[in-house]
Amino acid sequence: MTQQRYKPNTTVACVIHCQQKFLLVEEIIEGEVRFNQPAGHIEALESIPQACKREVNEETGLDIELAGLIGIYQFSADEQLAFVRFTFAAESENLIDCQPLDEAIKACHWFTLDEIKSRKHQLRSPLVIKCIEDYLHKAHSPLSLINSDLQMIADNNNA
Repeated sequence: MTQQRYKPNTTVACVIHCQQKFLLVEEIIEGEVRFNQPAGHIEALESIPQACKREVNEETGLDIELAGLIGIYQFSADEQLAFVRFTFAAESENLIDCQPLDEAIKACHWFTLDEIKSRKHQLRSPLVIKCIEDYLHKAHSPLSLINSDLQMIADNNNA
């Protein structure tokens, strides 16, 4: 019997921090309100940091600068659905009023960690709190840790 190859979804997310608050997006999933960091999938020939910045822009309307990599997380929602998530950090000087460009995002909210924990049953996954706690308590890796030299790869394929 041939085992099917494990193929997790590769995603990105961003913990955006300002004045002891964190930016979460609100979406409706299966008729229920859910909260998550701005997050999404990587598109073809897009670097991992580019994907994060694009997802943040689509879901919040913000153009951010990434400050570092918080961590890489492996998560299984169930036996059929798994993720490898690259989570980045960003800082904002002000609690900016966000305007989502993605119709799937209903609103953006700045919450304290305690306010997020009080919504635990509404979080998209346990990674929402885990990534914030890692943001607060673990050293972040530099963006240079990720090799995103896609041009070189594309050039070699055309040679």
